[in-house]
Amino acid sequence: MLLLAINTSGKQGSIALAQAGEGAADVEIIEEVSLAGGTFSAQLVPQIAGLLSHNKFAKNDIGAFAVASGPGSFTGLRIGLAAVKALAEVLQKPIAAVSLLEVCAFSSGEPGKVMAALDAGRNDVYVGDYEIAGNSEVPRERLLTRSEFLSQARGSTVVTPDSLLAEAAGFAGLSVVHLPPISAVAVARLGWRKIKSGETVTPELLEANYIRRTDAEMLERIGQ
Repeated sequence: MLLLAINTSGKQGSIALAQAGEGAADVEIIEEVSLAGGTFSAQLVPQIAGLLSHNKFAKNDIGAFAVASGPGSFTGLRIGLAAVKALAEVLQKPIAAVSLLEVCAFSSGEPGKVMAALDAGRNDVYVGDYEIAGNSEVPRERLLTRSEFLSQARGSTVVTPDSLLAEAAGFAGLSVVHLPPISAVAVARLGWRKIKSGETVTPELLEANYIRRTDAEMLERIGQ
């Protein structure tokens, strides 16, 4: 199966093509292409076409999609999700919606209790609680202040690609794994795991996982 993975959640983005057999535990990465921040809307579709063409594939060869669904940039996420919705609708292929917090936990390979963390700005932190290779409850993803994050992370291994969060957790005496930036390759690997287990959505059910309300939503709430 040919898998197209997209991550447009941050200042920089990427897309990746991966191949996997029906019983394969992991995907074979064919190629990854970077996307410059601020121009996702102009770059994404041409870059997908170029990536397919460069590797002698057509869009009809795509067997499934994996896309970063959040948390992250509101605009960036919308662009990536819209592109996947359109392609999956035309091709009638399944979509794996991938949480970036779950990508952090999965990519770390750390056993036991893990708290994935991403900088949310405004002195806030997106966090997700996971238990790798354990019988954990449904993971909780939420927004915490920096101080709440440092307090609630005790007893877990903090996994994050954000250097400032890693440094703060280290200073607080927490166990920390500093990850590389999240790429479309990491999204593809977790996406394939979800596809194999049947955790897919249709285009009409694909939604962004913002965790934090948009500024417009918060202003509307205040005005009520």
